[in-house]
Parts: sequence; structure tokens; C-alpha cells
Amino acid sequence: MDTVAVVVDQPEHLALRQLVLTEPDDADVVVEITASGISTGTERLLWSGRMPAFPGMGYPLVPGYESVGRVVAAGTRSGRVVGSTVFVPGARCYGEVRGLFGGAASRVVLPGARAVPIDPALGERGVLLALAATAYHALADGLPELIIGHGVLGRLLARLTVALGGTPLVWERQPGRFSGAEGYAVGDPEADQRRDYARICDASGDPAILDTLIGRLAPRGEVVLAGFYAERISFAFPPAFMREARLRAAAEWRAPDLAAVQALIADGRLRLDGLITHRAAWHDAADAYRTAFVDPACLKMVLDWSAHA
Repeated sequence: MDTVAVVVDQPEHLALRQLVLTEPDDADVVVEITASGISTGTERLLWSGRMPAFPGMGYPLVPGYESVGRVVAAGTRSGRVVGSTVFVPGARCYGEVRGLFGGAASRVVLPGARAVPIDPALGERGVLLALAATAYHALADGLPELIIGHGVLGRLLARLTVALGGTPLVWERQPGRFSGAEGYAVGDPEADQRRDYARICDASGDPAILDTLIGRLAPRGEVVLAGFYAERISFAFPPAFMREARLRAAAEWRAPDLAAVQALIADGRLRLDGLITHRAAWHDAADAYRTAFVDPACLKMVLDWSAHA
């Protein structure tokens, strides 16, 4: 059994390749992918070669941790049924080609326990579940009053904060990203004079932003790092000392985060509409990845695998 997959052979060199899949066992499922999202954070770092040392890191690799598809084969111990729609957070089924994260392919093999059943009505929006769960995980210790960045992660953080009873402000410097707020405000940081935020959540991935954010904290306030940072993060100690500032790095999502997000979607409290701005057919993957990484108007690019046979 084989697949067509997006393969990053080396930094800034991406192509479609036909790969032989690992033979599934009784605990595995085979999923035909219908759509996969492109991450402008971690996947851009993989593509550019700027990803820090990371378990499983190396080239060639298959990227992608935001895929949805249909189960076409299910082992007797997989816990899944043929025909169900699932979210695929990645796969490692390509032999010597690394799966980091391995979801950008026409067909994948993975343990049934990792294939998460979802509502088929979500369609391509299902690719956003990983980011939504990541945002929910970042909010575990409380809701932010200020969110940095109005990209997809920032929007999901803001939407979740509103759904959970908060009223955040979102900082954004690109005027083209001011629109799309739902129940919260978006503004230029230069127009914000407030310096008593109890909790700030950063979705910018900017390693040089901490001094600015610490300067906006209330005493004993907290900065939550929800982005992914390729470079060393540092900050001036005296302002942090004077405020007894707290710093928390939000880890990747866990299964309960994904379940909580699905419940909020089912209840109508969280919408995933309006976040996918660009789409491309699977055979245009190289151009699609380039657009996702360089076009500031692209919030989320989705590869459509549905026509692959």
C-alpha cells in the first residue's frame, strides 16, 4: 500500500512523492485524507530549516498535524469503524522518511486511538481542531485580558476566551488583520495605554516581545507563551522583579483539550468559520506552502486531497 505525500527533502525544498506505507496491524486504521492544513508556525520552521533541536527532527520528512479524513480500514483492536470521519494529528508510517508530523498525505496509517472521531459536518474546518485545542490548553490557568496577534491562533484564543466568559483585547500591527473579531476588540498596541493586565497571552511567536509584555503587567501578573519560538527568549530582570511577574510556557494540547473544544463547537459556543482563507488542490502543494508562509493575507491554507484517487 502506498500514498502520495508532501515531503520536505531539505530546507526550502518541498515536493510530492509516492511513498510505501507501513503495513497496518490490528490496532491501526487506514485513513483516506480529505483535507490537511498548513501551519505557519512549526511547519514554516521545518521548511526553512530554523526548527530548533526537536525529538524526531531530521530530513526528509512529511509535515502536517492538521488533517481530516475517512477511515477506510480498521483493525479489530483499533476501536474505530470504517466510514467514520476522523481528525488525524499526524502519522509515522513512511519507513525511512520521518513523519514530523506526518499528516500531509493522501493516505495514512496510524493507531486507531490517535484517530479522533469528529462530526462530518465540520468538513475542512476540522483541520482547525489542533489549533483550537492548543488555544484551549493555553487558557488552562485562566483567561487572558490581552492577546498578542490576530492570526489563526490569536483568533481562536480570543473566541475561546469570549466563549468562556472573558472580554479580551487583541493587539495586531498589520491593518489587514484587524477585521474578523467576534465579541472582542482588536487594536494597535501603540494606542493602548493600559499597564495593569493580570494575564497576557502571546500568540505572536516573537522572541523579542517579552520586555514589552512584562511592562504591561499588573503586579504578580502572568505572561503565557502560546506560540512557538525558534530563538532564545530573554527579558530584562528588573521590571519583572518589580512586578513579581510570572512566565508560563503552554505545552501542546492533550486529549481532554480536544474533547472540550469539540463540546464547545457542538454547543454552538465556538465557531470555526472564517478562519480558512486559502485553499489549494493537493497537486499544487509546493505553491500552497509557499503562499501560506509568505502571504500575510493567508490565515490558514488547506490542501484539498478529496479528488486524489
